[in-house]
Amino acid sequence: MIELVDVVKHFGDVRAVDGISLTVPKGQFFCVLGPNAAGKTTTIKILVGLIRPNQGLARVAGFDVQQQPLEARRRLAYVPDFPFLYDKLTPWEFLRFTGQLFLMDDDHIRRAAADLIPRFQLEEWLHKPIESLSHGTRQRVAITSALLHDPEVFVIDEPMVGLDPHHARVVKDTLRERAQRGMTVFLSTHQTSVAEEMADRVGIIHRGRLVAVGTPAELHAKAGTDGALERAFLSITEGERQQTAPVA
Repeated sequence: MIELVDVVKHFGDVRAVDGISLTVPKGQFFCVLGPNAAGKTTTIKILVGLIRPNQGLARVAGFDVQQQPLEARRRLAYVPDFPFLYDKLTPWEFLRFTGQLFLMDDDHIRRAAADLIPRFQLEEWLHKPIESLSHGTRQRVAITSALLHDPEVFVIDEPMVGLDPHHARVVKDTLRERAQRGMTVFLSTHQTSVAEEMADRVGIIHRGRLVAVGTPAELHAKAGTDGALERAFLSITEGERQQTAPVA
């Protein structure tokens, strides 16, 4: 459902993504972990077609995101860490606008929204200007709009930013339910606890390279650790840092 094939992206002398290859099958909940500036967000932007790689390709549902962008994007939803919303619209107007982009008629939009709006507790804010909403409420609007067209692939970067514990739980439960129904989830996070709780598989990106992929148990086996996933993450990334450190 998601394929990255030998993807490379550099910005001047900085090699932000360094030969990443990865396959995520239909219905899998995949989490990406990595230190700051590891290349996670650049990888995501290549996957959703916002950045063209210098080398390699990305496919969504079998469609090359660069060569067949409309076919890929109609099957995809993407929520960045700081999503852009039209401040002068209300959440309901934004939901209708998003649905119309995916060629949904008003009846279809209303039916799709009937479950999502109460689930994300947006009734109180539905007809207020988006510019008046808190960051956490904006995040809920963005996630709701992204789920509206029932995407086959859902890509989200740091989903818990600005969310209180209750709404973070709602997001986790909703994404897990959708994955069980066949939606592929590609989630980037700094929180090892989120990956440990939610992911079927976890990938660790370090300095632009995918240095480990597997279930939490497989990552512990690779790192020679046990307990919290954080221990495996720290062991693997520290080992990579030492291997790539310049010799004095």
